[in-house]
Amino acid sequence: MVRALLAALALAMCGGPAVAADPTGSDGLLRLELRRTIDHGARAVSAPSVLVDDGGTVHLAWIQEEAGGARNLYYLPLDRGAAPEATPAQVNPADVPVAGLHLAPALALGRGGELFVSWSASHPKADGQPFASLLKLSRSTDRGRSFDPPVPVNDDPVVTGHSFDHLAVAPDGTVHLAWIDGREGKKEPATFVARSADSGRHVAKNLKVDDETCVCCRTAVATGPDGTVYVAWRKVFAGDIRETVVARSTDGGRTFSEAVIVGHDRWAFPACPHRPASLGVDREGRLYVVWYTEGADETPAVYLAWSDDRGKTFSPKRALNTSKGTFPDHPQMAVNQDGLVVVAWEEQSPVRREVVVSYSRDRGKTFSRPQRVSEGKAHSPAVAVSASGEAVLAWTEQGLLGRKTLVQTARLAGEARMAAAGRGR
Repeated sequence: MVRALLAALALAMCGGPAVAADPTGSDGLLRLELRRTIDHGARAVSAPSVLVDDGGTVHLAWIQEEAGGARNLYYLPLDRGAAPEATPAQVNPADVPVAGLHLAPALALGRGGELFVSWSASHPKADGQPFASLLKLSRSTDRGRSFDPPVPVNDDPVVTGHSFDHLAVAPDGTVHLAWIDGREGKKEPATFVARSADSGRHVAKNLKVDDETCVCCRTAVATGPDGTVYVAWRKVFAGDIRETVVARSTDGGRTFSEAVIVGHDRWAFPACPHRPASLGVDREGRLYVVWYTEGADETPAVYLAWSDDRGKTFSPKRALNTSKGTFPDHPQMAVNQDGLVVVAWEEQSPVRREVVVSYSRDRGKTFSRPQRVSEGKAHSPAVAVSASGEAVLAWTEQGLLGRKTLVQTARLAGEARMAAAGRGR
């Protein structure tokens, strides 16, 4: 890892190539449209989570540290063409503060317009024990104006970490959650899953799907059109080999298959890299996986692979990053039903830290060249894409006057022209 980083930094200092955003939508790049800014001032914030529904409303969530040190979870809807004037809704009750800022809240939309948010709350019995937390699930049935009292997700009494969670909603409305759990007290924690079949009112018994999980690489959950549930995590193998793996459930999350290695990277790393995978499924059932690894040769890269057999086997992996003068990091992906795949990640060098995006409109076979979308010192990207092909990117920027969350809407050049023609009729 160190050798690869030094090589990348040396190339950057020698004038390595950079990709600039092209707002005209030419050359296969996204057409950048409305950009909105949420100014957090001096308050520390987490990475954002973002979704976009078929009506064009953007759903944004983040965790923020208040003046007294407490951490709260906020949700804000952004309607098409409108500036963020509404007051964000606080998701967590005042007496249930959020445990930390190390990751964004998990966010999902239900079939009936419900909003689901999972997050780690501070453990009331922590007594100074670091990272002790309880996993919570919150629901809104009024488009985010208010949230129901959170329900517990983890069903154990152990004072330990229950975090690095993710969630997704299946076609039948079942809410599926996954997280990393230290209840067994082992050196390597476990990956657990659970389901809610009553629209988030209660969470069923927890199920362990792995007991050799990388301690802080966040889990990922996705569901297919046939109800198949997929969970991804980074698994630890002998020799500190850390591989991105996927398990599947074909019975609604009641049982899961053995984990399948996606990329066979053979990355040996004696600590947790804190870099999760990202999942997506299209209407044909193709499962897409994006992840970061350094592989056996310690070369940092962002890779994509897909599976057409419900995660039993995966295509050869392909690298998405192309710059030789930057360090790629923290990829996130969104996939719509038509197989439009949008991937955002960070590119770092000694003089800049920016968010770039690349997309595929042929179900992952080819990708546009990476396009820079940020302007300041940017990190922690999130991405969403609607059924109509509208992409939404969100990230955090650090400036001299404080921290900001940026939300950028964008379209493929063809979709942008079609949308404009439709408005002119």
